[in-house]
Amino acid sequence: MKIHHIAALCVLLGCLPALHAQTNPGRKDIKSVSIINSSEKNGSDTADIHKIFVDNAPAAYNVPGAPRFAIVGKDKKFYLGIGGQAKATLSYDWGDPIDNAFNFATSAIPMNPRKGDGGLVQFSAATSGLFVNFVALPNDKNQIGAYINFNLTGSGYGFDLQYAYIKYRGITAGYNYSLFSDMAAAPPSIDNEGPCGFTAIPNGVIDYAYNIDKHWKVAAGIEMPMLSATTGDGTYTVNQRVPDIPAYVQYSWGGGQSWLRFSAIMRNMLYRDVPADRNRNIVGWGVKMSGSASLCPAVTAYWQGAYGKGITSYFQDLYEGGLDLVPDGDDSGRLTPVKAWGGYLGLQYNLSRSVFMTTTYSHLRNYAPRYEGGSTPWDEQYKYAQYALANIMWTISPGIQCGLEYIYGRRVDMDGASHHDNRIQTMLQFTF
Repeated sequence: MKIHHIAALCVLLGCLPALHAQTNPGRKDIKSVSIINSSEKNGSDTADIHKIFVDNAPAAYNVPGAPRFAIVGKDKKFYLGIGGQAKATLSYDWGDPIDNAFNFATSAIPMNPRKGDGGLVQFSAATSGLFVNFVALPNDKNQIGAYINFNLTGSGYGFDLQYAYIKYRGITAGYNYSLFSDMAAAPPSIDNEGPCGFTAIPNGVIDYAYNIDKHWKVAAGIEMPMLSATTGDGTYTVNQRVPDIPAYVQYSWGGGQSWLRFSAIMRNMLYRDVPADRNRNIVGWGVKMSGSASLCPAVTAYWQGAYGKGITSYFQDLYEGGLDLVPDGDDSGRLTPVKAWGGYLGLQYNLSRSVFMTTTYSHLRNYAPRYEGGSTPWDEQYKYAQYALANIMWTISPGIQCGLEYIYGRRVDMDGASHHDNRIQTMLQFTF
């Protein structure tokens, strides 16, 4: 379809009276917060408290930020909100089923499936969870916030920490998604994992962000290194000593609802060269463009494209996949960084105030050079994957949402072996 055809379609759709921008029901549809220790009914006051909670919370679709109820301290010096979400999903996989009811990770598609295992029904409530959102000295230059969130994706529905950080004067310190992740640019989905080419990795961080003006923002940080390498007979990984360094510059418009972000990351990866009896280091790097924009009142786009060497750990489908470094075929004591790229494009069409549809396509590929031996044979290494999604979501009432979703995933290994999975799933979620 030509560009002018797309523009004309958006203009036409934007003229329909029932179309409105759709937002995350866990963060935006609760327009005010009920103060449980006050009889005041000041709507503008509670709306301001709602905004403070939302600004202190992660900017991600599947993460609740504003609680339905909150406690306000004396003289309004602090706000404390405790909330969460109860989410139940029912899914059916066919093809080569992924044995995980909440994360559709294409890297987990079985490459040696057993005969007879071509279908799988799964139920899960694991992405249900609780959060605590605390802000002290609100609307003051010394405002400080803390946010803690966990769900039940641990073994046997065990607690699994998602976020635990402190915010103060532009500094975010604690456990959060990497600054190289643009979490607000994720297309809405029932699937907790999301696109295979998404750089969405939690990490220990000390990040700093600064708003230059209402349009421009810059950020930089130091974050825990997380090397994942395939070693050979003459190499092994050692303790990492240099933090990863991400940074970005972002331009926003439309009151911050649309943005374009350019990100970069630098890494120093250490390993042991056994024949030379010494440590060696390799510099890895990556660049990325991401963002979201309202193409018209009816359509919102989400996108990301990333490329680099030695950064596969930052793609969620290759996290801990052993592909940051692989053996150098010419030297048993050397490792070499792997080139990789990945991205996605998602489009959200708003049918009404309470119903929207989303389509997403994602691709991720790495170029690990051929090698002999190694902890994972070259032929069995992940080469590329595709991920496609379509869903429809309905906000039944504030805080209550249901949806229906189809996902297709395909994984191809270096030897050309290919397997795929299909999933159709439904969801009922209550955010409080």
